[in-house]
Amino acid sequence: MNNDRQQSLWGPLRKTFGRGLAVIVPVVITVWVLNGLFNVVDGIISPIFDRALGQHIPGLGFISMVVLIFIVGVLSRNLIGRAMGSAFERIIYSIPLARTIYSTMKDLMQIGGKGKSFRQVVIIEYPRQGLWTIGFVTNEIVVGTTNPVETISVYIPNPPNPTSGMLVLVPRGSARVLDMSVEDGLKLVLSGGIVTSGILAIK
Repeated sequence: MNNDRQQSLWGPLRKTFGRGLAVIVPVVITVWVLNGLFNVVDGIISPIFDRALGQHIPGLGFISMVVLIFIVGVLSRNLIGRAMGSAFERIIYSIPLARTIYSTMKDLMQIGGKGKSFRQVVIIEYPRQGLWTIGFVTNEIVVGTTNPVETISVYIPNPPNPTSGMLVLVPRGSARVLDMSVEDGLKLVLSGGIVTSGILAIK
């Protein structure tokens, strides 16, 4: 009877705790990203205002970040802004390392599988057999020339910062494609496994 009572009490507590995590985790990630963006913008713009005004005024960096985001949003909606954005992307894509970082970040911001970097959500045995890891297929690569092996490159993000992670080359037959969109896969990984239906269906 005591065990049944403990289980009946633990069930609702566990569900409530899970719901709390589901609410807090996205908030923490959002605050963390915005805080990083604020620090970057504030570090660039605040010294300019400080020299121009002769004193430091708290909050100017934050206001500048908000104004900058609105300006970029307005420009992205008209022809001139789109042309400027395309020119900027061509410059970024001409730089190897910057191209990789930018395309990954753009794919993460344009959640929903519209980007080109993440093609499929897969599950692989990594770092050893018996342990399963969720990753995202980014490309197809042939390894070797004499005895070529067809592999897929799988990016494994590290939450809560999806831009940091690792790349592994997996034989095509060793990866199992999950029946879920890139958006759902990102939600699953970035939430630490909280946001899930409880079943990972294989295609």
